[in-house]
Amino acid sequence: MSYKFDFGPEGVTVEGYHKVTNSTLYEENLAYGFTTINKVSAKKRTNESLTGDFCIPFDSTFVADVPNGNYIVTITLGDAFAPTHTSLKTNGEHLVLQNYETVSGQIAREQFGVNVRNGQLKLSFGGLAPRLNSVEMLQTSQQITIYLAGDSTVTDPSEDGFPFSGWGQMLNYYFKHDVVIANHAIGGRSSKSFISEGRLEGILEEIKEGDYLFIQFGHNDQKSDEERFTDPDTTYPEHLKKYIDAARSKKATPVLITSVHRRYYDNDGHIINMHTTYLDAVRKLAEEENVALIDLADRSKQLFEELGEEATKSIFLWGEPGEWRNSSNGIKDNTHFQEQGSLQIAELVVQGIRDLNLMRLTMFLKPTE
Repeated sequence: MSYKFDFGPEGVTVEGYHKVTNSTLYEENLAYGFTTINKVSAKKRTNESLTGDFCIPFDSTFVADVPNGNYIVTITLGDAFAPTHTSLKTNGEHLVLQNYETVSGQIAREQFGVNVRNGQLKLSFGGLAPRLNSVEMLQTSQQITIYLAGDSTVTDPSEDGFPFSGWGQMLNYYFKHDVVIANHAIGGRSSKSFISEGRLEGILEEIKEGDYLFIQFGHNDQKSDEERFTDPDTTYPEHLKKYIDAARSKKATPVLITSVHRRYYDNDGHIINMHTTYLDAVRKLAEEENVALIDLADRSKQLFEELGEEATKSIFLWGEPGEWRNSSNGIKDNTHFQEQGSLQIAELVVQGIRDLNLMRLTMFLKPTE
């Protein structure tokens, strides 16, 4: 099943496409459109079908009601008369294009994967000169899905949560359209509470043979409340093993990930291990169960010590009063990331995928720049 949209001013619509103009506001009975139109304009440059006209969606979002599942999205963008500059996020605020540029006269075609769980596929545009010529959304069951189970350092942010960002939000950026990210991570959860709330069961309802389950818990397993606390020597690895067994029961591949470090330094500029023996518990379990391990703790330690205490503020949620709209009084958060930081952490995860040679994933990573 596919959904096709032709963007631009009123006029001739290509057969099989829905026409979307700068005044096409989303309505439930229409089932597609821009969520707001005050920053959307439209232009016709040539008589070429699909590429001769476009919408200019400044800081705007286009949505389409579609069945839940995985999609390959093909987007055409460019301008016959002017250079363009576009950034794009999809469902879960997943980054797929960042500062994407075309020169005058160039029409570009890009593809990416999107996982839909709420009956709506969303395209949120930014950039200095965004253009949108056409979009095709093709539902498919052929893509590999990476399911993410984790906490707030992994989760997708809310639409109004900027600049907060989990690394799972950024993982899509590094893959071609053959791989889709289904981020089930949620803030405040431990390996124990994620299961007790039925979230692992929700993944099991969807995950299939050939998919992957990435598992990162630890930040909240240290909390003292009964709902979340696990012991690093006993109940913590016992709960993590439930994720491993669940993935394998569906012939999917589990991947354990050690918790990313917090931003705490000793007097010599070395990262302090705030996760204590939880990190070793993950490493030991990976060896015992013959599970692939991405040691994000070790990788983030190397990165944070290389950057130093001051420079890592650009990774974490640090800001002066007035710097971030959602933290007008300033913020000093040594656990959570801002978007540029989560992009760097996601890159560490991708490096782990390459080093492990997880073949069905590495073959679909975008070329390194």
